[in-house]
Amino acid sequence: MENFTPVSAIIGGAMIGVASSMLLVLSGRLAGISGILAGLLPPRRGDMDWRILFIGGLLLGAVAYQVFAGEVYEVSFSLGWPAIVIGGLLTGIGTRVGSGCTSGHGVCGLGRLSPRSTAATITFIVAGGLTVFVVRHVVGG
Repeated sequence: MENFTPVSAIIGGAMIGVASSMLLVLSGRLAGISGILAGLLPPRRGDMDWRILFIGGLLLGAVAYQVFAGEVYEVSFSLGWPAIVIGGLLTGIGTRVGSGCTSGHGVCGLGRLSPRSTAATITFIVAGGLTVFVVRHVVGG
């Protein structure tokens, strides 16, 4: 926790909460990224605009941060591209099997007091912790 920034984390979390609440109240949609992205394939007429704007806003938000904060974060992966691709595919399969991702269940579902989302979020956290343990201490990555 060498870069612990509680104030910006609280502000960012509040902004995510407000944005996901606004999407739900104004359009009746959940701000689950995997569901929003999956809704783009196959394209459905009349349902594309908000999805493209939402995903575009995520990408533009990262660019805006770099422009206004003047910081560029270097991202590096110690396991290489095969592990990243396999991890991405497993994550995608998991979001379909689990009927949503961490943003859908963890942000929107918990906010709606959904028992299914509570179970899913606990599962995400436990599986993530176990994965980190196995990769770092058993496999040695």
